[in-house]
Amino acid sequence: MERLQKVIASFGYASRRKAEDLIRKQKVMVNGEVVTELGTKVSPSDVISIDGVIINKDVKHEYYILNKPRSVISSVNDEAGRITVVDLIDTEARIYPIGRLDYDTTGLILLTNDGDFANALMHPSRQIEKTYIAKLDKVLTKEDILAIKKGITIDKRIVEVKRFKVKKRDLEKNTDIVEITIVEGRNHIVKRLFKGLGVNVVKLSRIAYGFLDIKDLKSGEYRNLTIKEIKKLYALTKK
Repeated sequence: MERLQKVIASFGYASRRKAEDLIRKQKVMVNGEVVTELGTKVSPSDVISIDGVIINKDVKHEYYILNKPRSVISSVNDEAGRITVVDLIDTEARIYPIGRLDYDTTGLILLTNDGDFANALMHPSRQIEKTYIAKLDKVLTKEDILAIKKGITIDKRIVEVKRFKVKKRDLEKNTDIVEITIVEGRNHIVKRLFKGLGVNVVKLSRIAYGFLDIKDLKSGEYRNLTIKEIKKLYALTKK
């Protein structure tokens, strides 16, 4: 017997958090009866349906890495009709992004229909490194760089910076291009980190997630993760 929301996630219908929302909204039925209790447990023989549709227990899990272009939403759908990361991938599976990148942020994002896999990677306790390239509207001072390396406090929590370096400096235009590696997953965290120093991020791109990078993918391109990569990502969640 397993919790209903975990089972729904394992089928690839939605993330565990989304599954909990569906249960609260009384959209989930087990053996023909509406379920509203999040603690409900089900067995392999139970018939689970969402919005009247029985979940396919034999669903094949899919895993993708995408180089997200600018002006694309990190969501399954968008009420304003804007293009989403899901729109860019040719599949009939109910995939969704693992985490998110801002509308104007480009780069590496993972998508899957494996709820357990997604939850394992997104859990706050996971220390998975994420590397970004940021173009700044100011040249950083030595004091700024020292503060970044020591860790900037945002909302009473220190943003731990694993690695940081200035890749290119334009004194005439008063701009820096920097590379920064963090393990944070909070919204707008890179932009907020620099904002705390009075510096704006003009462009931002995530170039690596753990051991994965997007060197072989042009903007808008994607590929399936290999079995080896999936296993290595799972291994990161066990550390």
